[in-house]
Amino acid sequence: MFSESAIAGRKVLVTGGASGIGLACVRLLAAKGARVAINHLPNDSQAEMTVTRLADTGADVFSCPADVGDVAVEAAVTDAIDRLDGLDWLINNAGVGLVREPIPFADLDALSEEFWGTILSVNLLGAFRCARAAAPALREAGGAIVNVSSASAEGKRGTSIPYSVSKGGLVTLTRSLAKALAPQVRVNAVAPGFIETPMTEQRDAQYRDSVAQDCLLKRVGTANEVAETIVFLCSAGGFMTGEVITIDGGRSF
Repeated sequence: MFSESAIAGRKVLVTGGASGIGLACVRLLAAKGARVAINHLPNDSQAEMTVTRLADTGADVFSCPADVGDVAVEAAVTDAIDRLDGLDWLINNAGVGLVREPIPFADLDALSEEFWGTILSVNLLGAFRCARAAAPALREAGGAIVNVSSASAEGKRGTSIPYSVSKGGLVTLTRSLAKALAPQVRVNAVAPGFIETPMTEQRDAQYRDSVAQDCLLKRVGTANEVAETIVFLCSAGGFMTGEVITIDGGRSF
């Protein structure tokens, strides 16, 4: 799928990189010789321990604490690029759902202004903020951005309407940035379905089984499987930009 030589020495920033899909990306990249800045929320002791454990194994990683839902993240991105001495790839993975159980789409009264604002600021504007801050370095490197959207971007299902809208907006942002940053920077996205991550582990076994039966592959996906596609879009796929790859085991069919 991708060669180690295409990854070794690359300078990468992964937002939301201390758990789930982001952490799977970090581990894969670091194992193949990339240097990785791991973004996570400030004062997240669990994330800091994760970064420390990775560094202790010999991985070339360091912590980049910042909330992508705040415009101040742009300064943190700039600092990470300075520390990396450039940037080849940006993986916009950070995102929030804010609910333990899905909010039925028909329950419009459950969707407060604050709920909308937080999800859009993190899931959509956060990716834009990071891309804007990283654009000069990525242009210089002839780099790539991969945004982590969701199969719920189509608006058919999801944890809430705001979540689906934010991920649909991220698809549009991907295509718009592909145009804005061409020809130097490629911008693509992945749209995972139900994936085993800390964000989804709260769902019960009955729901997981139901999702698995809806998939052509009759199982749910893993964070590593999504990470493989993300790293492919960074390191290979050199004639692909503005594209969205769905990773849902065939559930959308």
